[in-house]
Formats: sequence, structure tokens, C-alpha cells
Amino acid sequence: MTIVLIAALLYLTATALLVRAVGSDAPRPGRGWLAAAVPAMLLHAGYHVQVALQNAGGPDMHFFAALSLVGLGMAGLTSLVGARGRMAALGVVVFPLAVVLLAAYHGYGHEPSKELGWRLATHAWLALLSYATLSIAALLAIMQWLQERALRRREFRPWLRALPPLADLESLLFRVITVGFFLLTLTLVTGVLFVDDLLAQKLVHKTVLSVLSWVVFGVLLIGRRRYGWRGLKAVHWTLSAMLLLLLAFFGSQFVIELVFGHTTR
Repeated sequence: MTIVLIAALLYLTATALLVRAVGSDAPRPGRGWLAAAVPAMLLHAGYHVQVALQNAGGPDMHFFAALSLVGLGMAGLTSLVGARGRMAALGVVVFPLAVVLLAAYHGYGHEPSKELGWRLATHAWLALLSYATLSIAALLAIMQWLQERALRRREFRPWLRALPPLADLESLLFRVITVGFFLLTLTLVTGVLFVDDLLAQKLVHKTVLSVLSWVVFGVLLIGRRRYGWRGLKAVHWTLSAMLLLLLAFFGSQFVIELVFGHTTR
């Protein structure tokens, strides 16, 4: 409990520092928030390691554990991107989300995991990393939509100064989508190669929705390259693909594990 509480306080401290910076006249938030965010992420990861050492079977990969790990991945990506530019404002959303997901994992409890082996473990970690990366892309798409809306309405709010120019934000969005698409491709490939019962009853919906999300992201990248898709069209395609991906993993896993009390492994 102590680790979770300290991590939560550090995440919220980083959030408060970012909120304060976004509301000021400074052109960018600076890096002071990293002094709280980095220890928070280390404690967040340390909590998962502690649980893995205390339970047989290795890392817990059940529903709330997976959510918490995705939150950790999003926090890490936000810190990596935010430390190098003006995207630190993303932490105002991501860090509190990481707190909620970590607290939910701690509150729900831990379940022993089956021994996955390196193949299934590789598939699982790639899946979590791809979800975290594409979740960041979805948040960037929302920020782009809010920025475009504010500029069209001539509403020059303080938080706009914390964001990069619209063209730079859109460029970052597609770079993140490209990385996420590559990771999602590896996830699907390793699923085909390493998961024996990929099309079993419990994984049909997950597989179909994941492939549909991959197709939508792929069409978006092709449309961007060949036809110059941008603006609201890019936002809509990104959010649609992310919704399919969320339903694929967390929607199906929620129903299987929490409603029916089964496991996908």
C-alpha cells in the first residue's frame, strides 16, 4: 500500500506542476515535473515487480494488472515525449489516469498467473506496449481536435501555449501512430505464431476486433501518405481505430474475466 500511495502522490505532484505551468505565461512547461514523474513510474513498475515476486507464475497479466501496465506505459511515453518538447501537457491527463489504474489494480487484488513462457510473454508485452502507444495517439488526436476547435472559434486559451503548433502536433500524431501500428503488427504476428488457440472461443472477438483496428490504422497511414489526410479526418480515423482496439482487448477481457469469471490464458 505504501508504494502505491507514494507513487500516486508523486504522479499527482507532477500533474499539479504541469497544470501550474500550463496556466502560466511560460512558452513551455519546463522539466521540473520530471522530478516527480520519474520516481512515480519507478515505484509503479516496482509494485508490479513486487507482486510478480510474491505470486507464482510471474507477472500478473489479468484485467486490472494489464490496465495498470498500460497506464505505466502511457506515463513513460508521455515523459519521453514531453521531456523533449511542448507535449508535456499530455501528462495532465495521463498521470492522473495512471493513478486511477494503479489504485484499481491494488484495490481489486492480485491473481496468480499461469507460466507463459518466453513466446507468450513476448506476445503479451508487445500487446501492452502497442496499446499504450496507440492510446497516446488517441489522446494526441483529441488534443489536435481541441486545438483546431479553439483556433476556429478564436478562443486563445492559456493551455494552447503549452502545445506545439498544429502542424507539429499532427506530425507527432502520425509518428506515434506509425510506431504503434508497427507494434500492433508485431503483436498480431506473434499471436499467430505463438498462441496455439488464437481462434478459440474466448479469443474470437479479440482477434477480429484487433485485426479490424489494424486495418483502420493501416488505411489511415496510407491515406496520409497518398492523399494527405489530415485534420478532423485523421482524428476520426484514429479514434475509431482506437475504439476497436479498446473493445478488442479490454472490452472482451472485462466480460470474460469479470463478468463470467474465466481467463483468456
